[in-house]
Order: sequence, then structure tokens, then C-alpha cells
Amino acid sequence: MLKIGITGGIGSGKSTVCNILRNLGVPIFDSDAEGRRLLNEDKGLIARVIKFFGKDMYNAEGTLDRVRMANLVFNDPKSLEKLMSIVHPKVNDSFDEWILDYAIRPYVVKEAAILFESGNYHDLDKIIHVFAPKHERMKRVMARDNSRKEMVEKRMRFQYSDEERNRLADFIILNEERSDLLPQVMELHEIFLNENQNEKTIFR
Repeated sequence: MLKIGITGGIGSGKSTVCNILRNLGVPIFDSDAEGRRLLNEDKGLIARVIKFFGKDMYNAEGTLDRVRMANLVFNDPKSLEKLMSIVHPKVNDSFDEWILDYAIRPYVVKEAAILFESGNYHDLDKIIHVFAPKHERMKRVMARDNSRKEMVEKRMRFQYSDEERNRLADFIILNEERSDLLPQVMELHEIFLNENQNEKTIFR
């Protein structure tokens, strides 16, 4: 079984790629969703977050104030690094447990926004970078989240550049306005089913 990572900058469309693969029957582990779940349900993790960031990071219902946390970590690299050091080991443990249910599958996918930044890509067999030009990503995120341009730019600054992700990835999917996404995903799907591709592929 291959362990495939899918990553990309905010607004790149990596979740769209994962949805296509999910519809093809490929098991998808959403690292970001699991991180959010753990931050609201794992008592040990919650205790560590409160210890380092304060009780006011959680509201009266015991749910993480994601806006408050985002405003902190995307303005302070050390806070972001600390949050990652708390959450990512737990997410990795969840992935290791999750993958046991799919041992007979040809491949599974781990989707993560900061796969390279966290160093977790070293534990995977192949990495896909879903690439879209920055101006397109900016437009998508502002429309999707009703976010201000300044906040989106801050979040982008805390992720690897497209050039760095392209360098580290084994496969690159182009998801710009003139690109046809489905054929690219289908070709990669066939590659992983056959386990016969070793060279970096860039679809155009």
C-alpha cells in the first residue's frame, strides 16, 4: 500500500482533488479536520493548549475560539510553531491508527495544508502538490471565507512558497482557470494503482 500526501497553498484546490479521489473509492485522511477535532475533544491536548495559550482560547462551551487562535498564530511565528508541536504528533498518531483499516488498499491519501512545513512528508511514499497561481488562490479564499486580503496574505506567508512545494513534490497538479483537473487526477489514480511511476510529473 502506498501512502500518498496531498498538499497545496491555501485556496489551491487540494480538497477538490481529494473529493475526486474519494468518489473513486480512495480512502482520504483529512489532517486539518482531524486537528480541529482533537483541539475540541482530546482532553490532554486541550490542557496543553490552555497551558501555553490561556483559557480564553476556549469559549464557555469548551470549543476552541479559532478566530482568536488564528489572530495569534498568524501574527507570531513562535506561537504557530508551538501550536504545531502540540497538535501534529497527535494527528500523526491518528493517521497511524486510521491507516490500519486500509492495509489491503492499493493506496491511501493524507491531505494536509502544511505537509512540508511540519516535516510529515518524510513518512509518506509520494507527494502531490496542487498548484494554482497566487492571484487565483487569493480570489478563491476571499470569496470562500469572506476574508480580508490582508489576513489571507498573512496565512500565505506562513506556508512554503509554491516554488519550494514544487521542488519537494513528486507530482504537480495544475489547478488554474484554464486547466482541466479531472484528467490529471485520473492519470495519477492509475499511476498509484499500478505503482509504476518514479519520476516527477508536471501536468500541463
